[in-house]
Amino acid sequence: MMSPYGLEGRAAIVTGASRGIGLAVAEALAGAGARVCVTARDPDAVRSAAERVGGIGLAGSVADGAHLTELTALTLSTFGRVDIVVNNAATNLPYGPLMDAEPERWREAFAVNVEAPLRLVQCAWRAWMGEHGGAVVNVCTEGAGHVGPQVGAYGTSKAALLHLTQQLAGELAPKVRVNSVSPGLIRTEMARFVWEHSEDELGAGLPLGRVGRPEDIARAVTWLASDAAEWITGADLLVDGGTRVRAAYPGSPAHAVHERLRARKPDGWGPRAGR
Repeated sequence: MMSPYGLEGRAAIVTGASRGIGLAVAEALAGAGARVCVTARDPDAVRSAAERVGGIGLAGSVADGAHLTELTALTLSTFGRVDIVVNNAATNLPYGPLMDAEPERWREAFAVNVEAPLRLVQCAWRAWMGEHGGAVVNVCTEGAGHVGPQVGAYGTSKAALLHLTQQLAGELAPKVRVNSVSPGLIRTEMARFVWEHSEDELGAGLPLGRVGRPEDIARAVTWLASDAAEWITGADLLVDGGTRVRAAYPGSPAHAVHERLRARKPDGWGPRAGR
């Protein structure tokens, strides 16, 4: 049976693919018919992921330009093409107030989260996509749209990746589509410190009633990489369980506070004409 996504015979590179969102994306793309090359830093984990998706793998750091060149060359030599690039690898370090951020760790955040996606797209463009076309999907974050405690470097670098996505979408059209997916809170190792001790409570405060799973993001990435999204570029697909709209959700803490305030309001309090 043919996949509805039209990825049969196409070749994909997925970074940060040894676990979590990256592994789920690699599995979804393979399930849709694509041949997949995975990469991450741990050689054993890369080997396991490659076997799991029936593809190939190459261990290394995405912050290393030579690794990205070798990764692209391996994909092209093995599969004869490079149709899809999914930039998922990321770091959330340095974690903490920006006034405490060491310059080297700050630069590392941008090297992994922003520069590496650009370099890999450059490699794929020069090797295949510039002539034959393709699709790029960058994994950003719902947090790129607002500020939060302790994650200033991560959020700032992902906001830069969001802008890079839109810039590349314009520059590489019409042959290459470039989009992004922005996950909310997902049940991954990277986000364990957020959800581990309060997953049920956090999920209950979301309109869709649960914390996200890697598969939620994988389905969105696969759709954007496929012909089903052939007239979409420069878009950011928010996959957050309703995080952005939870203030209006009756089950959210913010809504409960508003209801308490409304119950205590004095007569005549509320919208009125004039000042």
